[in-house]
Amino acid sequence: MTVTIDDLELARRRLSGIVEPTPLILSDTLSRMLGAEVFIKPENLQKTGSFKIRGAYNRIAALAPEEKARGVIAASAGNHGQALAYAATRAGVRATIVMPETAAIAKIAATRNYGQAVILEGIDYQAARVAAGRIRGESGAVFVDAYDDAQVVAGQGSVGLEIAEELDGARPADAVLVPVGGGGLIAGIAVALAARSPATEVIGVEAAGSAQLSASLAADRAASIGRPVDTIADGLATGRIGEIPYRLIRGRVARVVTVDDFEIGAAVLLMLERMKLLAEGAGAAALAGALKLGAELKGKRVVVVVSGGNIDINLLDRIIGHGLSKMGRLYRIALTLHDRPGELGILLAQIGKTGANVRAIDHDRTRREVAIGGAYVSLELETRGPEHIAAIHAHLRKAGYEITEEN
Repeated sequence: MTVTIDDLELARRRLSGIVEPTPLILSDTLSRMLGAEVFIKPENLQKTGSFKIRGAYNRIAALAPEEKARGVIAASAGNHGQALAYAATRAGVRATIVMPETAAIAKIAATRNYGQAVILEGIDYQAARVAAGRIRGESGAVFVDAYDDAQVVAGQGSVGLEIAEELDGARPADAVLVPVGGGGLIAGIAVALAARSPATEVIGVEAAGSAQLSASLAADRAASIGRPVDTIADGLATGRIGEIPYRLIRGRVARVVTVDDFEIGAAVLLMLERMKLLAEGAGAAALAGALKLGAELKGKRVVVVVSGGNIDINLLDRIIGHGLSKMGRLYRIALTLHDRPGELGILLAQIGKTGANVRAIDHDRTRREVAIGGAYVSLELETRGPEHIAAIHAHLRKAGYEITEEN
């Protein structure tokens, strides 16, 4: 089964009044950083928080009356489930969403809030998909794949139609960077741009812990990674490329950039702090890929697809903490004090003189390596960067303190 530009146009007509086209936003920040003209395609602002509503609603709209009566079932790490639950509820169709037991709490709650049944089963997306297949056999419901479905791919391809048209009359994009999980989004965009902006290069960006596009391109077939997925970008953690998407990707997407969780986390933090946009790990992956390509994009017109913004708040807290630490804006030190009245106050006063702010403190008299009469003190400090950290070191050494641990 293939997907054509006519299928994308039909999907767009079905989505009219349901999905609002997201505008291309020129980012001065990213343009300066990359020496390029960089646009953001903010699908994190889309209904249900990601691009997935496009494919899910198109699939529901294409159901025959008999299929609607049977209801639908799907497996999802979160975004497809939310989108399908919303689309099914709007169309009056019964839906069951099978999600991994490890799915983000926020995504589970949001999916349930759209009024459809949610079942938690399996450790990851592929395990949930197996469970959904079993339940489909028992219930007779129509299975709606998150990416390996022609109608779903056609709906996602409307993103590509918008990119081509929003730059129509101006210089077309030289490159569009797209996050890759199961391949539905990049396949749809590749079909759209091959027809409407053939000079534009489509670049896939995958997570290192779920690098199925690299595996597929190397094998020249839709392939699995052959090991458990492991990435903070749960929306990309499919472990395999779909058969339909790969047939569309092959020949239209020449290369893929692989980014690790540290690079994805840094992109999430950059978008939040500098662009005031909240993206989940999968949503920030394409930006991480653009930053990794760096000088290769210099002077080019670039579109970065931000695919979703449904991030778990606990994960966001960890990303922010790790990112601040890496930038030298969150700094942890430990030292030993004499255990006598006033010593802790004196230390805090010295730290105050450096302009650092104490975020957390732990005072322990009983650590094995601390002498009787001493106290181990660890502090988490808000700092302004590496130069400020060096100044804190110098000031504390001058005041007679020895830092025993730091990170």
